[in-house]
Amino acid sequence: MSFKNLEAFKKRLDKKLIINGNKNAYQAVSRSTMFVEAAVQKSIKQKGTGRTYSRAGLPPHIASKAGSPPATDLGFLGQNITIDVSRKKNGSVVGQIISSAPYSKSLEYGTVNMQPRPFMQPALRKSKKKILDIFKQEGVIRR
Repeated sequence: MSFKNLEAFKKRLDKKLIINGNKNAYQAVSRSTMFVEAAVQKSIKQKGTGRTYSRAGLPPHIASKAGSPPATDLGFLGQNITIDVSRKKNGSVVGQIISSAPYSKSLEYGTVNMQPRPFMQPALRKSKKKILDIFKQEGVIRR
């Protein structure tokens, strides 16, 4: 899954980096990745605000409205969101939030039959200030 404008965000962040490969970069990326993952989890734990419908053999589901994060009832989406932080050979540190539920992409971007219920990109956007604060706290970017 990819994020819109992530490259632009990375470029702006790179301009503020003190030195590439800063020893605290791994800590800053790890903390930021965990923060965004928590924001994703929180957004999908909200109650549905859309229509209620029945499913064979399962309790009724209250869907989310188009444009709102998906509503959860069985927890499969949340259980399939993980993080990965790794240090690359070139010294860079990459943090990923991975949603491996088979329908994640359909929820995030919508389909021909369903409007999007984004949950990854909004969590990243809402976390921007906190991410910058974390990088400042760790001494990776200038205050």
